[in-house]
Amino acid sequence: MRRLLYIVREAWANMRTNRTTTIVAVLTTAFTLACVGIFLLLYVNLRNAAGWLQEDVKIMVYLEDAVRPERRQALEQELKSDRMVFGVLFVSKEQALGEFRAQFPADSHLLEGLGENPLPASFVVTLAPNYRSPQSMKGWAERVQMMEGVAKVDYNQEWINVLAELIGYIELIAIGVGMLLSAASVTIIGNTTRLALLTRREEIEILRSVGATRTFIRTPYFLEGAVLGAFGSALSLGILKIGFELFRQQMQLASRFSGIESLLSFFPLPLCMALVMVGMGLGLAGSVVSLLRVGEGRT
Repeated sequence: MRRLLYIVREAWANMRTNRTTTIVAVLTTAFTLACVGIFLLLYVNLRNAAGWLQEDVKIMVYLEDAVRPERRQALEQELKSDRMVFGVLFVSKEQALGEFRAQFPADSHLLEGLGENPLPASFVVTLAPNYRSPQSMKGWAERVQMMEGVAKVDYNQEWINVLAELIGYIELIAIGVGMLLSAASVTIIGNTTRLALLTRREEIEILRSVGATRTFIRTPYFLEGAVLGAFGSALSLGILKIGFELFRQQMQLASRFSGIESLLSFFPLPLCMALVMVGMGLGLAGSVVSLLRVGEGRT
């Protein structure tokens, strides 16, 4: 217990003695991690949006006009028994005509001159949650297209692919920016730790002369780096939260985007805790790098 108290006291003394560099290290770490957090927050909300949109994706399976009733029933049972299918709804030709007239009353006269109802019967299919990716939808649609009695399988594939590509690009950007700025955080915290070492080198020499081990001498600096990283990460989360709430308010005030703010979400608590742990890891890495640069003979 006495050793632990010494380690904590020394780490606090280091930060208090070099308070200016400590504040700069925390603020700079917070800024760099906040930049990474912006991309991460955008990525999280786009993934959530993709999930919500994919839940609303309906695949239309249009039937041939000449399909027999028994074949239609067999096809419906085949679709319902498919493990990739969550729900199937049959829409008859009459129902399709009624829905068209209800949705487009101004254009309903266009169908009156055709005599026979030109709209096909169809199945409205919802895929199971695990099979709503663009690849799964495409493979399922191609397979159903080959079934007897199916005239066409249609769904809005283009915007699903665009959304998936956009999420992939943001993920790559977040990884790249995160690696660069994380390296910057490690360097900043490492320099802060190195300055503390140089400031107290006489005290360190005294500790070495009385038999203190390298681990005993270095542990306060490890703790200092971890604390700086944790403070910087927590501060970055606070900055992101304030900016996020301001952005939501602006979205709420803009009439054209009204309602969208309710779909936006901040990091969940487990992810916030994970980000603080990442900050601690970066701070600890900075201390390790700094101590290695000082050299084995100095500590």
